[in-house]
Order: sequence, then structure tokens, then C-alpha cells
Amino acid sequence: MTEFITYLPLLMFPVLAVFLFSGYPVAFVLGGIGLFFGLMGVALDVFNFNEFFLIISRIYGGVVANLILIALPLFVFMGIILEKSGIASELLNTLQHLTRRLPGGLAISVTLLGTIMAATTGIIGASVVMITLMAMPVMLEKKYNVPLASGTIASSGTLGILIPPSIMLVVMGDLLSISVGGLFMTALIPGLMLALLYLIYILIRCKLNPELAPKLTEESGDNKISIWTIILSFLPTVGLIFLVLGSIIGGFATPTEAAGIGAFGALILAFLKGRISFQSLQKMCEKTATTTTMIFGIFIGATAFSYVFRSLGGDDLIIHFAQNFIGGPWIILALLMIITFVLGFFFDWIEITLIVLPLFGPIVSGLDFGGHVPAGQVLPWFAILVALNLQTSFLTPPFGFALFYMKGSAPASVTLQDIYRGVVPFIGLQIIGILLVIIFPVIALWLPGNIQ
Repeated sequence: MTEFITYLPLLMFPVLAVFLFSGYPVAFVLGGIGLFFGLMGVALDVFNFNEFFLIISRIYGGVVANLILIALPLFVFMGIILEKSGIASELLNTLQHLTRRLPGGLAISVTLLGTIMAATTGIIGASVVMITLMAMPVMLEKKYNVPLASGTIASSGTLGILIPPSIMLVVMGDLLSISVGGLFMTALIPGLMLALLYLIYILIRCKLNPELAPKLTEESGDNKISIWTIILSFLPTVGLIFLVLGSIIGGFATPTEAAGIGAFGALILAFLKGRISFQSLQKMCEKTATTTTMIFGIFIGATAFSYVFRSLGGDDLIIHFAQNFIGGPWIILALLMIITFVLGFFFDWIEITLIVLPLFGPIVSGLDFGGHVPAGQVLPWFAILVALNLQTSFLTPPFGFALFYMKGSAPASVTLQDIYRGVVPFIGLQIIGILLVIIFPVIALWLPGNIQ
């Protein structure tokens, strides 16, 4: 019985996996399992019933009254406005014209669009659906290889989870007690590096096998597109990026304030384009409310889950295992990366981040990498490694959410098997990106080190 009580908190994870596969709302699964194991702890006399009231105070202090998390609904609102304003559609048409002579020019345009949109919003569902609806019919019409088109859209659409401003980075900064602005700067170069890897891969593959991506014909666009048209396509998006990221990096605004600036800027752009009305604004607010409610509901459920897990001694078990694990800090880091990668096959980034990251943070902060990573920069470096790792959770079968977003919005001729085959090379590129940041930490740490 003593041994059962000792390992009781570890049973919470397999039970969590079973109920997540049931399709029941994640927020209720997390909170319900936390309460159930809390009651088991009360029955076994290892959990005080009065601690349930502490969960409520933890939810209020850690979620409800957390000013940093105000940035989440603002970033969500900004992304929904951009989706409805037509800015992205105009930008894709311009990029398609500029890259029409390159091997895989349309796929390159989609990747560039995903990169630019990632710097304005971190809503993966909106980005993937938007790019799929805009680009997939065109790519199929131009006889693009379906797996290549699917992989390009899915991977470029998920860049928003890494390139700031990212909702995930806001959450990670809060959980690890790291400056969100500093984390934004740390993630910028790795995110752009990943986009560059995508572009290089598309160029090389389409150069070697032109049949995968036929070049666009001269009828594909207006060959006399003016510089002014190009400027007007890029200016709104670049201006919004400058407002959001420039205000954070320049120290003029906190991430929460910058989110407000971005949301207001997106609203102004939609108004100037004449694509907003009272009815559409009402729908945008409703969509923002439902999306935000889902995210914060998971926060609340995860808070109850993690509190019971810790109160039953689960974090002590994991820390003790890591500290006594046979191997140095690099072996432990590899183990944590593998665990995160495997979890990405089954869970969304929200569950992984809120449950696992608070457990991994104390372990990594106590590791010594022998000067490979500057003192005081281990946690930001580790956070970006986890962020790169978690981006794969949107692409890895069987439960990659980006794959389902795409399938739901793509033409019926695009099968789930096509999408699965298409994302495999891009998952490999993401793994290469993780290894590069591990081997060369300066990729992540150079920008914040030189600005601060």
C-alpha cells in the first residue's frame, strides 16, 4: 500500500491519456482527474480535503488575476480580425507574382505568407485554415504535388506558435517566470531559421523534381504589377509587425500593452479597407470570446490537475528520478526533449505546456552545461527548445491539430493520407532546427544578449 501511495501521482498521466482520447472537453478532463485523485488522496489520508479550497485560490491568483494573460484574448482578437480583413489574401497574390519564376514558387509564397502572418498572430487554427482556403485550391489547380502542398501549408501555418508574438510564448514565460519580452526576442531568430529551412527544402526538392511543382505560367498573374501595389500589399502587415514587436523589443510596451496595440491596429486596418461592420465585429468578438474561454478553461483544469499532482508528491518523484538518472546534463536534456516530442503525438501544446513545463523547469535550471550556455540563460534556451519541439505537436500524426484543421478546410480530393505524407519531411526539418539550437545556443541567445 505504501508503494501504491508513493506512485499514485504517476497514475494520473495514463488516466489522463485514456480520457483525452474519449473526446471529452480537455478542460473538464484535466479538472475532473485532479479532483478524482484528490479524493483518492483524502481516502488514503495523503491529501487534506481543505486543500481543495486552495485550488480555487491558486486559480484566482495564477489565472484570473494574472495580468500577463490579458495578452491572450487581445492576440486572439487581432488574429481573427486579420483573418476576416483580406490582408493575407492580398499579400499571397503579391508574393505569388514575385516568386513565379522560382522552382516551387507558389509553395515558397505560401511559406513566406505563413512566416509574415506568424509575426502578427499566434493562432494556429486560424492561420492553417486561412492559408488552406486561400492556397490549396490554387496549388491543386496548378498541378502541385498534393503531399508537398499539404506539408507546405501545414508547416508554414504553424510558425505562429514560435515566431512572436506567440500565445504559447506568453504562457511559457509566465510558467517559467521568464520575461515574455525577452522570450519573444529569444524565439525570433530560431523561428525565422525554421522558415528558412522550409524554403531551402522546397527550392532544392522542386529544382530536382520540377514535376512536383510546375512553374506558374505568364497568365498566372499580372506581369505589370506596380511597385505601388506591392507596397500596399506589404505595408499594412509590416506596419502591424513593427507596432507589436517593435514596441516590445524597443522597451516601449509590455507584451500585454503591445497586444492591445496590435488588436487596435488590426481593427483600424480592417476599417480602412471597408471590411468591417457592426455585424462582423460582433461575430469577431464572439469568436474571440469562445476561443479565449476554451484556453482559460484548460488553464483552470490544468491548475487543479497540477496542484493535486504536486500535493501528492509527483514533482518530487520526477525531480528525484532526473537527479539520480545515470548520465550527465546532456542525457537528461535529451530525455526531456524525447518525452516532449512523444507527448506531441497525442496531446496539444496547451496540455503539454501547463502540465509538463513546471516539472521540467526546476530540473533544467539545476543542470550545468559546462559553459556551453551562458549562466542565467539556461531556462530561456530550454524554453525555446521546448517551443520548437512543441511546434511538431501540430504536425505529428495521429493527433496533429494542424492536420485536422487542414483536412476540415481542404477540398475533398485531399486525403488525410496525403496530409500525413506531406508533413513528414517538415517534421524532419523541425528536428534539425532543434539540433541546431542545441549545438549553437547563440542562434537563440544572440538577439536578447545584444539588445539588452
